[in-house]
Amino acid sequence: MFFVMTTQVQQINKEHADRAETGYKTIPHNTEAEQALLGALLVNNSALERVSDFLFPEHFFNPAHGRIYAAICKMIDRGQEASPVTLKEYFHKDEELEHVGGGEYLAELAHNVINIVNVQDYGRTIYDLHLRRALVALGEEITGQAMQPDLDLPPSTQIEAAEQQLFNLASEGSARGGFVKFASALSNAINTAESAFRNQGKITGVTTGLTDIDQKLGGLHNSDLLIVAGRPSMGKTVMGVNIAFNAARAYLESGGGEGAVSAIFSLEMSAEQLAARILADISSVSSDKIRKGELMDSDFQKFIESGRLLSSLPLFVDDTPALTVGAVRTRARRLKRTENLGLIVIDYLQLLSGSGGGRGSENRVQEISEITRGLKALAKELNVPVVALSQLSRAVESRDNKRPQLSDLRESGSIEQDADVVMFLYREQYYLEREEPSRKAEENEEKFNDRYEQWQQRCAVTHNIAECIIAKQRHGPIGTIKLFFEGQYTRFSDLDTHHDTR
Repeated sequence: MFFVMTTQVQQINKEHADRAETGYKTIPHNTEAEQALLGALLVNNSALERVSDFLFPEHFFNPAHGRIYAAICKMIDRGQEASPVTLKEYFHKDEELEHVGGGEYLAELAHNVINIVNVQDYGRTIYDLHLRRALVALGEEITGQAMQPDLDLPPSTQIEAAEQQLFNLASEGSARGGFVKFASALSNAINTAESAFRNQGKITGVTTGLTDIDQKLGGLHNSDLLIVAGRPSMGKTVMGVNIAFNAARAYLESGGGEGAVSAIFSLEMSAEQLAARILADISSVSSDKIRKGELMDSDFQKFIESGRLLSSLPLFVDDTPALTVGAVRTRARRLKRTENLGLIVIDYLQLLSGSGGGRGSENRVQEISEITRGLKALAKELNVPVVALSQLSRAVESRDNKRPQLSDLRESGSIEQDADVVMFLYREQYYLEREEPSRKAEENEEKFNDRYEQWQQRCAVTHNIAECIIAKQRHGPIGTIKLFFEGQYTRFSDLDTHHDTR
């Protein structure tokens, strides 16, 4: 997309250059800065190190200057000297260079150099002017599309595309990144450790609202991709919604000191359905009763009280179906800018699509890889934790022990590879309830009753108990955490608050 934009910029450059000759306002450029930079590089090749990480040939306004810069980079990269003498033959028959004086122009560039100290300033000026020209090109493109209505290109799609192009423009050729002195990284690590020491007894990341999970993970850490996976009916959506709600509630009640502004991308359920689940959790009114309308007057009083909290909650829901990972990035970036977004929950990963939006089974593994890489990149870019819910393969159902393992992650090993944390949800109660014993033909009544009683005891022990299996944690221990699960209220809670269930 960036190179397409660059071509558009070059075309508009020519148009504006032609206009300049007739008195029209010219497109942003600085020929003197381009000449000064090239001359400095021809005199001192080592100066290229100061600009090569962010300045590229297509950033030059004058195409001839871009070709000279590209040749200088190529010569130096080969370990050869780039000078007017060595490059003269290279450009001997170059028509672009003929327009500015041929091979003699190279000698003129080197001869007019005043100093090489300002090479980086020249480079930054050239790059900034390139950005201005690209903005002009993008503005004209957006205007052109908006003036020509297209049923296949609604305004919302145009806006998303424009935002994506703006982001590409901001990130391409940026001088951010690169090497960081180890002393600086070490200082940041010590500061983080010191902050954790001061907060003894408190978590350092975003709270999930579940004490045992928070203690095991230290909370949800910025730039981490966390996968919460499970078979259907294990409570994945409940867990995702609980985490987002608990983080938003902590942020509200602490005045921003804890928790986070949270966003849920719900590709499976509507925003109204998610709101009903949260309402059931807060009001302790069965979600089934809310859905069927089997309510009492006292329930509405609970709704009113719950509404006071929920109305001011920093929690946002996007229930647009079939989103691409690029659209998620665009919308999350916007929310980060306007609302200081601090946590993202995706429900669920397999309902996202890659940049191509394809659903072909042949490319699905590759597409999932693109999605997980995109979500990890999003976590790093916005510096927030991203919690992605994920389905598991049916292979789980064919085993006697149905507790999930990493190999059960559906469609791609890249989910395990890209994730910083992988958690599985498992409820034995779900499987036991579907395995009620029936009397066998050769079995007497006493044996059947014994077997049935054992089944009832197992059901009683596992009733409302869920396991959160931390199968991978890049920066900490793995293990299993038992939680209390209340399906009728769509919530998980700490097991130690329900001693009577043990």
